[in-house]
Amino acid sequence: MTRALALAALSVATLLAGCVGAPEAPPRRPTRTTMDTIAPRPDERQCIANLGRSEAAFTPLPDQYYGAGCSTLGAVRLNWLRSDDSRLQLSNLGPVTCTAANTLSGWARFGVDRAARQILGSPLVRIETMGSYSCRTVAGTSRMSAHATANAIDVGGFLLADGRRINVMRDWNSDSPQIRAFLRTVRDSGCKRFGTVLSPDYNAAHHDHLHLEVGGTRSFCR
Repeated sequence: MTRALALAALSVATLLAGCVGAPEAPPRRPTRTTMDTIAPRPDERQCIANLGRSEAAFTPLPDQYYGAGCSTLGAVRLNWLRSDDSRLQLSNLGPVTCTAANTLSGWARFGVDRAARQILGSPLVRIETMGSYSCRTVAGTSRMSAHATANAIDVGGFLLADGRRINVMRDWNSDSPQIRAFLRTVRDSGCKRFGTVLSPDYNAAHHDHLHLEVGGTRSFCR
């Protein structure tokens, strides 16, 4: 009995000695949240389905957090949109949330292309943007811009099938009443779809583009 106890004590001592100084397991790196590893929420799946039904060409993007309140969550990269009978090209557009992409798709088809046909007599070919996602604050404030979450798009101009390029900065107060009417029509059409729309009528910071923003608790159009 005494010998058995002694052997047991020796085994425990040996086991404990073997643990002293043993290297710790390396810490696990945090996994990045992506659409490949976490299933989209039902509302995100519905948004993607709606965007697909609009016949837009797009690629879903992994969720990304950049710090300082900046992120691209539930975002897509748009390749082109659809009008009633053709593709609508996009230039300089970065990641946008699926909600912003769907809203842009409806505006481009029903607001911009049809206005171009009816007012200017030529279909829309391309929407020329000045970007979407940008980790920054609203100019002159400390409040984060909707661009910091890919919920805003800046549009600088439009290319028509007849070769005309309508530029917001140059043409907002154009000598042509048709061009002025077109730009204000697409601005007003955007106000019916987006939560916030800002034009050259708002302030000098928007003299060269239309700011189109989804979200918010109340709409603002100027």
